[in-house]
Amino acid sequence: MSHREMFTIHERIWHWLQAITIIALMVTGFEIHAPHSFHVLGFDTAVRVHNAFAALLLLNAVLGFFYFFTSGLMKIFGPKSHEFMSLAIAQARFYMFGIFRGEPHPMQRTPEQKLNPLQQLVYLSILNVLLPVQVITGILIWGAQRWPGLVDNLGGLGVIVPIHLLTAWFFLADTVAHVYMTTTGPTVFADIKAMITGRAPEGEH
Repeated sequence: MSHREMFTIHERIWHWLQAITIIALMVTGFEIHAPHSFHVLGFDTAVRVHNAFAALLLLNAVLGFFYFFTSGLMKIFGPKSHEFMSLAIAQARFYMFGIFRGEPHPMQRTPEQKLNPLQQLVYLSILNVLLPVQVITGILIWGAQRWPGLVDNLGGLGVIVPIHLLTAWFFLADTVAHVYMTTTGPTVFADIKAMITGRAPEGEH
């Protein structure tokens, strides 16, 4: 079976750096939220590490946006087919039933079309809703003592912290689902290997 490059070196570096950053943020975030029941680094260290990785996440997101925009790859995140809804329904049906019956995948992955309709919806939600909310609320929590008036006008930490925590749980749920979906390729580790080497069998999703 012939192989071709599916993910560029830039995409792979961006992906793994983002993955490491998100995991570090979740671990330190849980310790900050519940230091007495979840202890790894110690509260003060967890706060410093959390802030450092938050800055790295923001920097990586900005650089990633610049790369995807200038390379023309931004289009892979956006629906472009007039059959988008029917494809999304077919994809949902496959995930709910077809995948357990051994049915063929409704879409074939190519370097130009790496995401199926449901994945596009998830990424659009993350990039346009979850990530901005998480970044803004995180900055407000970090700057609560610097800009008390602004934080109070937005409802105070009693409102901002729960929103930040809720979006963190959404990120955790997405991460768990994302890891699970990597096991549904031709073999359990095929998709992870593709994201490491950049190459995948042609025609395989």
